[in-house]
Formats: sequence, structure tokens, C-alpha cells
Amino acid sequence: MTTLKDQACIVGIGETEYYRKPGSGMSELKLMLQASQRAIADAGLKVSDIDGLMVPILGGTAEDFAANLGIENLRYAAQVNMGGAAPVASLQTAAMVVANGIADYVLVPAGWNGYSGVRAREITEADIEFQLGHTARDYYLPFGFNAPPQWYSVMARRHMHDYQTPPEALGAIAVACRKHAQFSEKAIMRGKPLTMEDYLASGWISEPYRLFDCSLETDGAAAVIVTTPERAKALTGHAPIYISGVAEGHPYPADDIINRPDMFTIGLTHAAPKAYEMAGIGPEDMDFAQIYDCFTFEVLQQIEEAGFCARGEGAGFVRDGAIELGGKLPINTHGGLLSEAHILGMTHITEAVRQLRHEAGDRQVEGARAGLVTGWGDFGDGSLAVLTRK
Repeated sequence: MTTLKDQACIVGIGETEYYRKPGSGMSELKLMLQASQRAIADAGLKVSDIDGLMVPILGGTAEDFAANLGIENLRYAAQVNMGGAAPVASLQTAAMVVANGIADYVLVPAGWNGYSGVRAREITEADIEFQLGHTARDYYLPFGFNAPPQWYSVMARRHMHDYQTPPEALGAIAVACRKHAQFSEKAIMRGKPLTMEDYLASGWISEPYRLFDCSLETDGAAAVIVTTPERAKALTGHAPIYISGVAEGHPYPADDIINRPDMFTIGLTHAAPKAYEMAGIGPEDMDFAQIYDCFTFEVLQQIEEAGFCARGEGAGFVRDGAIELGGKLPINTHGGLLSEAHILGMTHITEAVRQLRHEAGDRQVEGARAGLVTGWGDFGDGSLAVLTRK
């Protein structure tokens, strides 16, 4: 085998409810176990069928999942440490595993108490060093440069300087995600519409980021099951969704934004061409895109780096409803991290699967046959999967 194209399918998806105040009341492990059980049931499988696990970046070990779910024959376990890019990158590893016969059914969970857990404790220098390295510890934190909206704002500001990107371009992304969240029963921001005027009037977090440029803090979990097309044919519950192209990429230097030769070259810059080449289709063939939206500019940047438009043309691409349902490229049809819930990007995968199964209800992209999902982690690690329906 020389390619992973269509060698693996997603056959099950599962999600918990999404929580803010007062929080889930459950441990991160319990949330992920609940989502995993729902994904296994959605696939029409039994726990005893699961023999592979992509260990989540937070909340549990392989041993925790095996013991609590009752997986008696765990033949493979691995972890991808790429922050929010890990769930999509984990699809690449899961596809390799099932395509090569190492395991038959791989569980890929993700979840956290991103509201009740993260807010309950102080982020320490040791946390920053563990996640992002010595550069952030030694050169960012001492100058008060210590939170994601600050780190990523420098890229947004530079883009505004170099390409005259207006704030309304970021607002168009926030408004589109909020519109889509109105069609998601699980969305935290359902029933709370957002206009461009509301967006522009919201307070500063770290200029140019306003309140509505920032993703939600939520508790919850989601999971998917990956297997081979041959095994998928024996499962009658849902149409299998093929992993037609998948890749990961990393910026250089990985632990420093400020001193990169090109601030806009991110992991996705390298991953996107590889995934398209594997899939044999390109950005022009996508019916939708679920783009990791930790902040609005990171969506615009990934639209450019994923090849939907040239660098610097993102502002024109997202205007006039082009990224809303009914537009040329609907993005984050569930509301995304900005308006549905922040579950480390795993719900972008579950939403893509739901769209390709044609099970998305009022937010369904008509006739969807191909879509992509991206992941963003740390200081720009990137992953991209092209998913298709046959």
C-alpha cells in the first residue's frame, strides 16, 4: 500500500451535552467515556470490538479507557501531542493502523472541562513550558505575553498591516458561526443571535481581538470510530465516511511565533497540499469546511493556507455571506468553537461526518459529497482531513 486514500472510514460518532456554568459535574474521563459509548453504539458495535485507541491529550490514559469501557483486547494505543490539531491528526494514525491490520476498530476520543476545570485553576509557568516550550517561558511570559488571544493576536495584527484586512472580515466569521449555531440543538449560543453591529461593539480582549473573536470555554467530549471499508460494509446503521486524504504539518520554529521567517507559514501550509494530493481532489471540490476556530483570524488564515484563496485575499473571500449556509463555502455549520462548543476540535469531525451522512437537519449542506476538517494547535501546528461520501 502506497497511499492511505480511502483505506479507512469513520463509522461511528458520539457526543456528550455541552456545558458552561456551573460545568459538567463530571471528570474529563467520564465525559469521554460517555461520548465513546455513544460512538460505539452509533457504529452498531460492541465495546469488545474496539481494539485500538488514540489516547486523548487530556483526561485519561489507555489503561483508563480499557478498564472503564471494558476493552479486553487492546492491541494498539498511541497519542498525538498537537493540542487542538491532535483530533484530526489522530485520524491519520487511526487510518494507518486499520489499513495495515494492526487493529480493527480504533476509538478516537477528545474532551475536557474547558469551563469548570481550566477556570478553576491558575495556569502556571510549568504548564506553559510543558505545552509550548522554553521560548514562551523565557521570552513571552516575563513580558506579560501569556495567553492564547495575546499570542495569536500578533498574527492577526500583522495580516491587517500587510493586507489591509478590515475588522469586518473577522466579524463575518463570528457572525457566520453564530448563525449556524442557531440550527444546532447542542449549541451553547443557540438563541443568542449576533449581528455585525454587536460584534464591532464588543469589548477588546487583546487588540485586534474582541470578545466575539474568541472561542467558548466549555465542558464536554466527542468521539469517533475508525475502521476499514471492508468492515464498514458489514455495519448497516449509517453510510461510512471515507478518510480520502489526511496530513499534519508543523511551523518552524514550532515554539516561537515572533521570530519565524514568515509568520503566516503554519502547519496547515504544509499539510493541505499533502492531503489534497492523497485525496485526488482540491479545495474547489469541497462542499463545506469545518475549520478550527479558536479565534476568528485563525479561520481566515487557514482559509488562505488551505488554498481556498490566495494569501491576503481572505477578507474578500468571507464577505457577503459567502461562508454561511447557502454560500460558496459554508464553514463550521454547527457553530464551531466560537458558538457551539470548544471540544478541542473533535466536534468539527463529528459535524463533517453528520453533513456527509446527510443527517444535519436544518443546517444540511444540500448534496454534500466532500468536505474538509482542520485542526490548529499550540503555536500553529496544523492538520487537515478530506472526508468523502461514496
